Amino acid sequence: MTDAPPIAALELGGTKCVAMLASGPDAIHEEVRVPTTRPEETLSALEAVLDGWRGFAAIGIGSFGPVSIDRQSGDYGNITSTPKPGWADTNVARRFAARYDVPVGFHTDVVGAALGEARWGAGQGLDALAYVTVGTGIGAGMIAHGQPVDGLTHAELGHIRVPRLSGDDWTGVCPFHGACVEGLASGPAIAARTGIKGEDLDADHPAWDSVVDALAHLMATLVLTGVPRRIVLGGGVLVGNPHLLPQLRAATRLSLNGYVVRPELENMETFLVPAALGAGAGPLGAVVLGAQALAERTDRAFTRV
Repeated sequence: MTDAPPIAALELGGTKCVAMLASGPDAIHEEVRVPTTRPEETLSALEAVLDGWRGFAAIGIGSFGPVSIDRQSGDYGNITSTPKPGWADTNVARRFAARYDVPVGFHTDVVGAALGEARWGAGQGLDALAYVTVGTGIGAGMIAHGQPVDGLTHAELGHIRVPRLSGDDWTGVCPFHGACVEGLASGPAIAARTGIKGEDLDADHPAWDSVVDALAHLMATLVLTGVPRRIVLGGGVLVGNPHLLPQLRAATRLSLNGYVVRPELENMETFLVPAALGAGAGPLGAVVLGAQALAERTDRAFTRV
């Protein structure tokens, strides 16, 4: 992959955006971080970065969402009904496609991260996996046969409602669903519930019980889709609290209760694993999105000849 042409990769996150000029983890030429503020300010800053780069063959964009991935839709490439103030209905992919004469790949940031881990990280050698991020938000991206698992739109599994721990009636923080997984277990949810940021919360604080329970139900739901051979975990809440992973493995096994009998599930230590690419999973996944868009344009040109 290091002989491949460089891709201008953009990871749009809730608090920061990462621009990376790269063709893979061993060929990263530049990396720039831009704060996520107002849409016009943020996107103009990213364009200024790309304007200073030369020779990229495509652009890959992995964005916080929800986003429109239906290429036949008038709002394709937009951030749609996001809870992030000011960003709903923001044109992203078509804006960059109009400015630069290169193919543009576009998807959610979590699907981008899943593609990155599948290509170069904890999912190498597997034909199907899921990537789950637990941080400011909670999202899950599924990959099968090297491609995102899509249909009407992308998955929004962080917003499923899950069974609650007995006696737990906290309302949650999701502005759409209250006590969905994101409303119960994201970084903002932990801070709202306890008054303490997750990275500063004692490992034995009782609030972690609700967090682990909600996330374990999400992991079990992913298993029940029949797709992932491995679930790769990232995001600040999980990375910053290493005590959660052993608890999550045990709680996921309990939630499944022996229902899905597959060799991959016999050892939770190899089924639920940390992201191998760390914070690089998102922008490197955007590299894959850009490379896929470039390959699609090349295939179409070859077909027309």
